Amino acid sequence: MSKKSFMQGAVILGGAGIVIKVMGAFFRIPLGNLIGAEGMGYYQTAYPIYVLFLTLAVSGTPIAISKLVSERIAVGNHYEAHRVFRVSFIFLLAISIISSSICFFGAGILVDAMGNSGAKYTMMAIAPALLFLPIAAAYRGYFQGMQDMGPTATSQIVEQFFRVVVGLFLAYFLIRFGKTYAAAGASFGATAGAAACIATMMAIYLKKKKRIAPLIEASPRENQESTKTILWNLLSIAVPVTIGAAIMPIMNTIDVTIVMRRLQATGWSLEQANAMYGQLTGMAAPLINLPQVLTMAVAMSLVPAVSSAFKQRDMEFLHYNAQLGMRTSIIVGLPCTFGLMILAEPIMILLYPLQRQSAIEAAPCLFIMAMGVVLLSTFQTMTGVLQGIGKQSIPVRNLFIGAMVKVAVSYVLIGIPSVNVLGAAIGTVLAYLTATILNYFSIRKHIGIRFEFRLTFLKPISAAVGMGLVTYVLFKVLSPILGNNLAVLVTVAVAGVVYGVLLFATKSITEEEVKRLPKGKSIIRVIHRFRNLKNN
Repeated sequence: MSKKSFMQGAVILGGAGIVIKVMGAFFRIPLGNLIGAEGMGYYQTAYPIYVLFLTLAVSGTPIAISKLVSERIAVGNHYEAHRVFRVSFIFLLAISIISSSICFFGAGILVDAMGNSGAKYTMMAIAPALLFLPIAAAYRGYFQGMQDMGPTATSQIVEQFFRVVVGLFLAYFLIRFGKTYAAAGASFGATAGAAACIATMMAIYLKKKKRIAPLIEASPRENQESTKTILWNLLSIAVPVTIGAAIMPIMNTIDVTIVMRRLQATGWSLEQANAMYGQLTGMAAPLINLPQVLTMAVAMSLVPAVSSAFKQRDMEFLHYNAQLGMRTSIIVGLPCTFGLMILAEPIMILLYPLQRQSAIEAAPCLFIMAMGVVLLSTFQTMTGVLQGIGKQSIPVRNLFIGAMVKVAVSYVLIGIPSVNVLGAAIGTVLAYLTATILNYFSIRKHIGIRFEFRLTFLKPISAAVGMGLVTYVLFKVLSPILGNNLAVLVTVAVAGVVYGVLLFATKSITEEEVKRLPKGKSIIRVIHRFRNLKNN
């Protein structure tokens, strides 16, 4: 098997993630205008339960499957890799039937327990999606194990497209019958998207099976693992990953109680505390989550690449991928951190023009939480490395310790009137910092890697600092002339170009690495033409 870096897959998944985020925005905004607060209340009652069931079913399984598949392909055993896929498929099919049945037949019980009985049809409409997506996770994990991220990216885009189109169409068509039915129509968009997703994955699988089948037939059949062993190996990886995925959402739920109670205990009214919490979680936090689309793509792509190298004891290639993954996460995270910090208030005003005062008040939260972007980026990447070498429980432990730090720090700082809700933002950053440091030393311990300080850290930081200076000066110059909103857009565009130039100028990215990206050779030709024009 030829050596394959994770970068091409990361770019494919990252690009798909950006497209999905854009389509998601085109869904939520029109939907809110169409069905109003009442309809969104029904929609939001069912959707979190659906996400919870989906998270439990699929957050860890694609990673587990990809790791097991890549390990077997690394030693040329495509037959056992395919058996992992088959066993996983049957296991996830059982989970999908159980979870979708609970949500469909128990819809009334679930929404009554949440105090919103009007959301019953919304829950029933979204429940069938749970029948399809866990099965799709088996296909995705199988292809990811072969370091082929194209099927995952394609299916995700198809899923989101049908979700948006069908959901908005049904909401528009059913609004005449009432907002209860319109919300149910919007929820059915998720079911339509899930059905399109599994159909896409099956079609891709049938197409690629012609190439895979001869490899399976040529593989040895002796010393087969039992189905029980494969299932145990699958769960031993998937369960810790799933627990890890659930830690921060659980802690954020606890955070609601801490923030609201501590703010009111220090003299703020219920209305003031609610507004502050809304500024933190509803206005600032979503911006921090956007860069995760790219860093999660890096982490997902790292797992099979690292697993393959680790299985073959090719420590040199493992170290290469770990170094490149860390540098990539820093290169992606740093400009987001600097940009969001420098333009915190202008960005908030741009995004929330009708809530200008609240946007200005939320800017300090964004400023602080922006520091956590690069920390979360590196944490996710190092988590991918640890999962790849079979140490999937370590990031869970480290994130749990970080979450405990968050609770303690938030509780103390929120109780200081002059700090108030900023204490929760500081607690979040320190949680990421703690987990990142612990992950770093865990990697050093288990694979003996020593990251090249100059290449991995110093060069990207110098490029980001240069971009940050340009961002600060350019916005100060342009804002009196163009106004806040246009100045932000122009500054961000120019800063992006400057950062790209500085990355090559500081040799944070090499031409050899660019060539490995999709259309990498074409990008290099453009860079060479630009240099020639500059020299002439």
